Amino acid sequence: MRKLIVCNIMSLDGYVAGPGDNVMVLPMDPAFDAYNLERLRAADTLLLGRTTYDGFRGFWPSVADDPDFTPTHWEISRRDDAIDKVVVSDSISEAETKPWQATTRIVRRADAHEQVAELKQQDGKEILVFGSHVLWNDLLAHGLVDELHLMVGAVVLGAGTPAFQGEPPVSLRLIDARKLEGSETLLVRYEVARKAE
Repeated sequence: MRKLIVCNIMSLDGYVAGPGDNVMVLPMDPAFDAYNLERLRAADTLLLGRTTYDGFRGFWPSVADDPDFTPTHWEISRRDDAIDKVVVSDSISEAETKPWQATTRIVRRADAHEQVAELKQQDGKEILVFGSHVLWNDLLAHGLVDELHLMVGAVVLGAGTPAFQGEPPVSLRLIDARKLEGSETLLVRYEVARKAE
């Protein structure tokens, strides 16, 4: 069975974006990029909500050929291009998945829990969720997330988009906590505790 891993950056006070959904106020430094690349190397499926998917496909495809970026960025771009992508959305059309049409599958929200559960039963590497906080909060609440990998940036935003919806409560078990090398960012990794059936 494959693991579903949520990997996200957040502020010390628990926001995944600042006011106006501005994610650029978070400290996305080279250590952040390196950890995201590590997660991409361990995955063979990206699971995204529409907003994050649109942001990624609007940014990453051209990065691999841009000399202004780093080798880490170039590899992220190539892996984002090649990896299987599942986008959960009721509004996106196939035409709106260019240039990633060949590697993207659209799942409607009403089918998401069943489709994600089926994905997890298949053979393969990790299923990775970046961004997409509405999607992963829903999957977390329905017992479909296996691990949370949260990068806690050294910033207090005071307002913005909270990381967690808070309903229902979810128990976690700490796997690892460490400062990312060359960064003020703390990585905390949690396993989602399963309820006894």
